Amino acid sequence: MDELIRYVGEQTSTATTIPEFRAGDNVTVNLRIREGEKERIQAFKGDIIQISGTGSTKTFTIRKMSGNFGVERIIPFNSPAIAGVVVNKRGKVRRSRLFYLRDRVGKKARIKENKAAKR
Repeated sequence: MDELIRYVGEQTSTATTIPEFRAGDNVTVNLRIREGEKERIQAFKGDIIQISGTGSTKTFTIRKMSGNFGVERIIPFNSPAIAGVVVNKRGKVRRSRLFYLRDRVGKKARIKENKAAKR
């Protein structure tokens, strides 16, 4: 039964090519936003704080600061709303879930750049 569900999920997915990234990386996700009959592309730039799931249910959580408020968005990897993903900076972190960033403000919330990363 699981094989059948996995097969149907792979056949119906409209996955776009997404570059490889990890938690701590700073990325720009270009999303297709539909407003009535019109469609436009909106950029969402922030840090990846987690990647969860496997296969067709794999998602990533991206966090950005908008003024004084933190905004998080959970995006499925195979979402048809993704127009493209650009990796801006590679982060140097020691864990895969960066929920501690939610409590930090200002310079404490920064992630060091990994200049030696060649992924």
